[in-house]
Amino acid sequence: MSIAVKGKTGAFGGKGAARAWLLLAWISIGPAALVGAERINHEGRILGLVPVVTNSLLFNTAQADAVIAALQIFPPDNAWNEDISRRPLLSNSAAMVTQVVNDLSTNRRTLRPFQEMNFVIVPNNQPLIPINFYVYPTESDPSPYPIPWNMPVESWPSQTGGQTLDEWQRDSLGWGGDRHSIILQPGTGKLWEMWQAQLLVNTNGSNWQAANGALFNITNNALRPAGWTSADAGGLSMFAGLVRFDECERGMVEHAIRLIVARTRRTYIYPATHYASTSTNPNHPAMGQRFRLKSSFVIPDTWTKQEKAVLRALKNYGAIVADNGGFFSISVAPDDRWPANAFNRLSSISVTNFEVIQTTGPAEGPRSPGAPVVNAGADQTNAFSAPVQFRGAVLYTNAAPLTTRWQLSAGPGTVTFGNANQTNTTATFSTAGTYTLMLSASNGVHAVAYDAVVVIVQDTIRLVVARSDGNLALSWTGGRPPYMVQYAGQLVPGQWAALVVTNGTNLITPTPAGRRFYRVVN
Repeated sequence: MSIAVKGKTGAFGGKGAARAWLLLAWISIGPAALVGAERINHEGRILGLVPVVTNSLLFNTAQADAVIAALQIFPPDNAWNEDISRRPLLSNSAAMVTQVVNDLSTNRRTLRPFQEMNFVIVPNNQPLIPINFYVYPTESDPSPYPIPWNMPVESWPSQTGGQTLDEWQRDSLGWGGDRHSIILQPGTGKLWEMWQAQLLVNTNGSNWQAANGALFNITNNALRPAGWTSADAGGLSMFAGLVRFDECERGMVEHAIRLIVARTRRTYIYPATHYASTSTNPNHPAMGQRFRLKSSFVIPDTWTKQEKAVLRALKNYGAIVADNGGFFSISVAPDDRWPANAFNRLSSISVTNFEVIQTTGPAEGPRSPGAPVVNAGADQTNAFSAPVQFRGAVLYTNAAPLTTRWQLSAGPGTVTFGNANQTNTTATFSTAGTYTLMLSASNGVHAVAYDAVVVIVQDTIRLVVARSDGNLALSWTGGRPPYMVQYAGQLVPGQWAALVVTNGTNLITPTPAGRRFYRVVN
């Protein structure tokens, strides 16, 4: 805390004082330490601290939401996180969309959201369990896997008719299906995905089996070996393209979405690694083909937040072809927290509202050289009355035009920038408090680069002290309650003691015997 004193010294004599003394003290308030560097994901959302995972967490819980929301799921330049809203169309886009429509039954030519893939989050020390891969053992990452007792299997619980997790793990009713399972270990970044997972129980005990298993890592862009499948036919991660509860609650699905079409062709394109077709028709989509909802499609304001979150993603990130099926469908987590009819109106959207874009390769688009790097500068503490000077910087070696922008990310009031499109600018704040401002740089090719700066705008408290009928009358303006009135006999660190905490702005206290200083903090 810093104190400036005007007038006489802040010493108040005892009984022999001839007249009242006036003390004007300006007290700096605010946190003692500035917030550290922010983690910002590819969508420009500041990520909180990742909660420590100490036990297995099911996907349909608030605890799992908190973990997932704090993660950068695959790097910002990963294909699943690539903003394709400005990518050019594939030359045969219209013909491919027509082919996709013609491959579907006449009553299935609209987008379908299916509640399918679920997941479980496990700690770093989750015990490893043997699992037998019986269809693609040579294209599977080897056993054992960190399978918890509560690993969910595809469709549970919202689509499994009230079966318990144990019953569904064992498929006790013989429903069959694709039975995908997903395990995420945030502490290591590892992601295990399985197809046809089932818990076998007999007189000798129990063990897990699956058709195959694939290991990814959400901290890098590594793919499956060329020609290898995964739990998905295209060799892709299913988790990467899953519509989740936590992101719909925020109003934006922040990645491309897993897409199923009726027929694909006998090839794959980045980021897929496997095909599952005999067709060589160039109008059949390849595994990894990317569809985009047309920009001309108007998202109705009256639709649910879940529908709007999905449609925004389909415009910004698109959908990636991952498997063959009987529908033009996307994968949604089978979360029992979804409200009724959360996605119903998506099924009214004709396939003809989509187009096919030219995709980027492993060293193209956001993964090409020359991505901008942003530095918003050091965190600051400033007085409320003064404009704040910012000195940001962008390291950039590419030829594409660059757009820089300052914006308010969080804070108690509004911010007015001198020029929000310049790295070096000023800002004034409407009220005191702690603000997070973000500087971004975008060239339309790479992932948008972000950095944030925390600014503490200090309010000032003006304290007036006067004698009144043998007492001292303290009154003050500025700041925000609650206030703590403190006193000290000397202006040295460590001498301040609390007198009272109050929501008011004045106080009467007995005149002290001897020298005493006062201050108000909050």
